[in-house]
Amino acid sequence: MSRPTDPAQPGFDARRFKAMERAGFNRIAARYADGAHLRADLADALLAAAALAPGQRVLDLASGPGLLAGQAALRVAPGGVVLATDIAEGMLAEGARRCGEHADTPCFAAADAEHLCLADASMDRVLAGLALFIFPHPERALAEMHRVLVPGGRVALSVWGARETVPLIHRAQDTIARLLPPPKVPRPSVFRYGQPDVLAATLAAAGFNGIDIRPCAFSCHFADAEAYWQAFLDLAGGAAEALGRLPEAVQAQLRAAVVDDLAHHCCDDGRGGFLVPARTLVASARRPD
Repeated sequence: MSRPTDPAQPGFDARRFKAMERAGFNRIAARYADGAHLRADLADALLAAAALAPGQRVLDLASGPGLLAGQAALRVAPGGVVLATDIAEGMLAEGARRCGEHADTPCFAAADAEHLCLADASMDRVLAGLALFIFPHPERALAEMHRVLVPGGRVALSVWGARETVPLIHRAQDTIARLLPPPKVPRPSVFRYGQPDVLAATLAAAGFNGIDIRPCAFSCHFADAEAYWQAFLDLAGGAAEALGRLPEAVQAQLRAAVVDDLAHHCCDDGRGGFLVPARTLVASARRPD
């Protein structure tokens, strides 16, 4: 069975990595929220896997602008509460602004998923949408999820599938790899939990049982290559921050070159543009009683 790549390689600095992710997601907060419709099927699948019910206490990790948290809050009303956390305070501010002030609005708080300031056994559900692969030390984040869940509580999370099944991400990565030199210190792969057996083994090693993993596939339509490139940046966090610091001429070269990597995804249903697929995994698991 394969194993996820260990990010703790020579030169890897977890603090610097988190700082770059925080800056990147703060940079893209509004656009990330605007792109929620592209991932609506995935959000629905994750919320279904969480089996939410009125009165539950829910923690949404790496919540960003509270896209999952806002929907979860509606499902646990009345009597429930949702806490949306993220290291990017700009993301949380965007979420709070969009949710407004209502009785069923989530609470927003800056927090590091690897070091939660929450009491043991204080949550009925933990959500983590497209987040586990972002954490420099995912085993610490999973230990924290396990700790804050009540016995019998459930975690529900989503991750990108295997690289070849996610052109939505890897086509832009291909362009970057063709035009730019490799980074001195590679980032942890966003696809490192893309194999079901790897994800299941990781959850089991963290002490969870009742593990259920299901694929969720969706496709995103883009009017042109520019729209695709922007959508990639709107998901990319730290990578978007690094690319945003490049000279404008280099950024323009990347935007122009990505059309070559999208050639296999021309949309032939009359809309034109590109139809780019993505495969994800949605997992749920229980903290043993």
